Amino acid sequence: MANVSASPYQLIEDCEATHKTLYKFYAAVMIVIFILALPLNASVLHLFIFKLKFWNSNTNVFLFNLTLADVLVLFCLPVQAHSFIEGERRSSNDAICKAMLFMLFLHRGASIAFLTVISIDRYFNVVHLGQKRLLRVLKNSPQVSILIWLLLLPLTIPTMLKNFACCNSDKDTKDDALVKDVVDSLREAVIFTQIVIPFVILVYCTVHIVNRLRKKTVGDKTKLRRAVFAVTSCMVVFSLCFLPCTIARMVLLIVRAQLPDKELPQDRASVTFDGLMVLSYMDCLLDPLVYCFCSTTFKEHYFSSYFPFLLKGAKQLERSSIETVQPTRNTVD
Repeated sequence: MANVSASPYQLIEDCEATHKTLYKFYAAVMIVIFILALPLNASVLHLFIFKLKFWNSNTNVFLFNLTLADVLVLFCLPVQAHSFIEGERRSSNDAICKAMLFMLFLHRGASIAFLTVISIDRYFNVVHLGQKRLLRVLKNSPQVSILIWLLLLPLTIPTMLKNFACCNSDKDTKDDALVKDVVDSLREAVIFTQIVIPFVILVYCTVHIVNRLRKKTVGDKTKLRRAVFAVTSCMVVFSLCFLPCTIARMVLLIVRAQLPDKELPQDRASVTFDGLMVLSYMDCLLDPLVYCFCSTTFKEHYFSSYFPFLLKGAKQLERSSIETVQPTRNTVD
C-alpha cells in the first residue's frame, strides 16, 4: 500500500502488479517469445560463427553484434515472466531487479545502436560513395562495435540508480531531493535520447535511399533495392518494438506530473508501459528478417543449412516454369 505522504514516484513505481490476470498474460507472451527466439538466435549465432565467419564481413560484424544484443534479453525473459506470474512488476530481490533492468536497457540500447549503424552503412554505400573517410570508418566495423558497447555501459548505469521501475521502491530512502531529481532527469534524458536521435537518422537514411532509387533511370538497381529493403526492415523493427514503449513512457511521465495524487491513471499508464515493454522483446524474433535483407549470403546459408527443403521446392518450381516456357519457344521458332 502506498504511503499518503509518499512522492509521486512511489505511486507509479510500486512493485505490486494490480492486474494479476493481465500480468500473467504478459508472462505467457514472454515465455512464447523465449521459446521461439532461443533456437532461432542460437541457429543464427552458429551460422555467423561457424559458417559465415562474421569477422570477414563488415555487415556481418554489425549483424552479429545485433544478435548478441538479442541474446542478452533472452536470459532476462524467464526471470521477468516469473515475477509477473508471482504478481510483481519486477523481482522483489533488489539485486536481481537492478541486474534485469541493466540487461534489458543494455539490450535496448545496443539493438537501437546497431540498427542505426546498419542503416548509416547502407546510406553511405549507395548515396555518398564519394565520402571515402566516413566509409573507411564504417569499414572498421569491429572497432565501431566495441566503441558502441563501451559507450552503452555508462549510459545504462542510470537505470540502476535510485528508485526506478519499482527497484528499491519499498525502502524509505532519505536522499537529497536535488540529487534524486538530477538522477531521474539524467535517466529519462538517456532513455528518450536513445530513441529520438536514432529515429531521426533512420528516417533520414530511408527517405534518401528511396529517393536515390526513384531518380536512378539507368543501370543496375539491384544494390539500391537491397539497400531500401535493409533500411526499411530496420525501420519496421524500430517502429514496432521501440517507439510504442517510449511513447508509453512519455505518457506515464505526463500523467505523473499532471495527476500526482491520482493512483488510477498512474496505474493504467504503468500497466500499459509494462505491456509495451513486453512488445519490445519481439525484436528477438524480427531481427532475423533484418539479417536476410541486409545480407543475401546470410539468407542463402541460413536456408540451405536449416531449411533446405524450401530451397529444393523453389528450385523445382523454377525448373518446371522453364520447362513450360521452352516448348512454347520451340513452337514459335
